[in-house]
Amino acid sequence: MRLPFLHILFFLSSVCFAQEIDVQPKNVSDSILNSTRTIRFSEPFNPERVMQKLFPGKLYHLANKNTFVSWSCKTCKHAPFVDVNGVEGDQMFPYENGVATRILANIDFSDSKGNEFKIMAFNHSTHDEDGLQTGRFSGGLLGLAKFAKKGKVWEMKFFQPAVAAFGAFAQCPTPKLVQIGEDQFAFTLSHINGGAGGPYEGYLYLVAGLDGKYQPIMEVPNYHLANVASITWSGSYTVVEDAAKKHFRDFIITTNGSFNKNAKAEDEFEATLPEEIAEMAKTKTQFDFAIERRFSFKGKTYKMIGKPTVKFSNVK
Repeated sequence: MRLPFLHILFFLSSVCFAQEIDVQPKNVSDSILNSTRTIRFSEPFNPERVMQKLFPGKLYHLANKNTFVSWSCKTCKHAPFVDVNGVEGDQMFPYENGVATRILANIDFSDSKGNEFKIMAFNHSTHDEDGLQTGRFSGGLLGLAKFAKKGKVWEMKFFQPAVAAFGAFAQCPTPKLVQIGEDQFAFTLSHINGGAGGPYEGYLYLVAGLDGKYQPIMEVPNYHLANVASITWSGSYTVVEDAAKKHFRDFIITTNGSFNKNAKAEDEFEATLPEEIAEMAKTKTQFDFAIERRFSFKGKTYKMIGKPTVKFSNVK
């Protein structure tokens, strides 16, 4: 009798597990997109509670720390938002079949006067009954909310439900806070994607407040490359300290990498080399390199100024 009992137990457990991940979005009012809502929270600041207040869907806690709210809005006006992958076109948000919203980051910072702030970053993806995030070339849609502390109360000062989509498999990379001017803060995102078995190419994006909203204002190509045996590189950045520029200070982008022609036989796909090293790769077997580029704010975006500089080492 033991074997049949185990079979029944396994069947019941499977049914219960399936029921646990049968995600159903909750229909909400179109006020969910109202950026002028007044929201205050007393200490302690609870990010999950904040997410539920901003996006009052049904809360799910699944395995592997997969926590999100599932919601849909039948009366919301859908609007296009850029997906930097550029493969499947713009994302229409809120998604017609429902939205899964997750906490992406909870960032603390202070200005020069000691005022305390929090930025909550959210990741939106399309509703999935199993609570999954899918689509190699579908980015996670970034949303932002800014809070200021007054005494023991956190008050929302800015809310932008959606900005743009970054990353792969509907998972936006974690935004990193960066100061780009006098009490002026922005976010960098390292976006990496690529086809199965092929090069994983990375871009650096800068998202900053401009014209009353957060938006991508800098795109740096050739910031990362991985999944290629013959060549690899990774980038880093610094903000130029310049008293003459109160806001939107320049960025120095440094890309360090290595090339080995003998490893090309292991590459399933060929990677496009940065033009700064392409000539060297034609005549040399291997080398390390460092490319430096400078980006400056021009009009409403950052653009590369001057010519990149490159240094080679370990050349053979």
